[in-house]
Amino acid sequence: MSTTTTTTQVDAIPLTDLPTSPPSSKTLHSIPDTSAGRVLPSVPESRRVFHAEPASTLKKSTRVLITTLVILASLTQFAANFVTLVGGLSFSKSLGRDVGPGEANWMPAAYSLTQGAFVLMSGRLGAVYGHKQTLVVGGAIIAVFSFINAFTPTYNSFVAVRALTGIGGGLIMPNAVAMITIVVPPGRTRNLTMGFFAAAAPVGGFVGAVIAGLFMMTPRWQMMFVFISGITVVLFGLLFFLLPQEIPVDKGGKIDYAGAGLGLSSLILFNFVWNQAPSAGWSAPYEIALLILSVTMFVGFLAWEKYVASDPIMPVSIFKAPTFTALLFVVLLTYMSFGISLWYMIAWEQLLRGLSVIEIAATWTPFVPGSIIAIFIAAWLIPRLAAQYIIALGVVVVLVSNLLLATMPVHQTYWAQTFPAILIGSMCPDLVYVAAQVIASNSVSRKQQGIAGSLIGTLNLYGNSLGLGFAGTIETQLLKQTKDEVRGYRAVLSFGVALAVAGLILNFIFVRVPKDEREGWDPADQDADDIPVVGATLSRGGAATGVENSTAA
Repeated sequence: MSTTTTTTQVDAIPLTDLPTSPPSSKTLHSIPDTSAGRVLPSVPESRRVFHAEPASTLKKSTRVLITTLVILASLTQFAANFVTLVGGLSFSKSLGRDVGPGEANWMPAAYSLTQGAFVLMSGRLGAVYGHKQTLVVGGAIIAVFSFINAFTPTYNSFVAVRALTGIGGGLIMPNAVAMITIVVPPGRTRNLTMGFFAAAAPVGGFVGAVIAGLFMMTPRWQMMFVFISGITVVLFGLLFFLLPQEIPVDKGGKIDYAGAGLGLSSLILFNFVWNQAPSAGWSAPYEIALLILSVTMFVGFLAWEKYVASDPIMPVSIFKAPTFTALLFVVLLTYMSFGISLWYMIAWEQLLRGLSVIEIAATWTPFVPGSIIAIFIAAWLIPRLAAQYIIALGVVVVLVSNLLLATMPVHQTYWAQTFPAILIGSMCPDLVYVAAQVIASNSVSRKQQGIAGSLIGTLNLYGNSLGLGFAGTIETQLLKQTKDEVRGYRAVLSFGVALAVAGLILNFIFVRVPKDEREGWDPADQDADDIPVVGATLSRGGAATGVENSTAA
């Protein structure tokens, strides 16, 4: 069917029918729209505008270079995380803390704790201050504190600096994704780029393992952090100069700093209590006191977000969305199980089988292809299978991985149970993460989808760290009673199986993908005082090239 469109030039129309401002507001200026023969009133001075960015005008070669650097930057921050996972036991011993995995748990837990906690608000920081600026600040934090890590003389100072380094990782993740979407237009190229970006996590983990192994063969292993710092400076320095300038999507917007402070503090304290318990013991007075304080602060955080905050960082109403709360628990339990399997597999290989750090890195080789295969499997399954079943598949693989590790003999060929445990377990994060994001985006209102995605990302990393605290408590208590190191490892890995089983049960009973039949914007997605605003994106010649209908916030 064809249609004929007739265009008639008309005189300028003031568009007085649009309520762009209260009668008393003063319009700053008008924008001539020569293509339509009319004048568009601009936004009143008191209004905050959500800008629509024009399509990227960067050359293709520049876009390729920028996206490559962003992917390498993400890979580097994952490598910075994994060096203390794979080399953590050796680092602890070198720093004068020759203990088992239960009491050395802060090595892998510190970075993941702060990285996961700060993911919760880093997307909002990028929206207000600019994704480029927030991304570069994250890189600067990793560079500075990685360098400092090379010169920390004690276990406690080393772990404290690792926690500060993790803040940078938390700032990088959401804003790196945002920069890719700004630089690369929608289509196959963006999809391919996002696939490579997803692969940066497993590849970065393996690279971190190799870096740790190689530097542990040298007298000054701490220099690996100078190396990581230098690479980070180069990558983020190039990004600082190459990334295009952007107008923050919510420039002038508010950030709920009070709510963020309460929320982050409660998460960090709760995690600290559990990861400190294996070495301090629950008899330490500050353990119970901090546990009570963390719970109290979290309750205060929820109260603040519901009753006080004008622009909450985490609206409490999000938990009323169907399936969403159950989904969060499934994700948390699954990643707790996954973190336990990684840390105690390393402990088994190093402390029971006598492998060096570089040998452990070699055993991790299947982690890379397994994770990449999982990315493609998830992408293929999403349009063909309900997302809750993809999550179930991800939970099952980590369950099987823990079960293989928990039941293997102390000394056994690598190929019998360790190899399949690594290969199968490596598929868990991507299967669960991708499917959880799909369910979250279909469960909550459109204006809360970004918050829901941030919560999934937070629990991904936070769960890895929290699980180590629970596991360490179990291991150290059993070790005190039986002095049987192997029994402690088996008990912890069995606990990982139990966590996965609990997640699987919750998933099958409560998690569903709600059928999304919404067309256009939900009325609930708009505030009562939302006012439509017409904004024009101007080309260099001054003519209007696009019109956007948005809401003031």
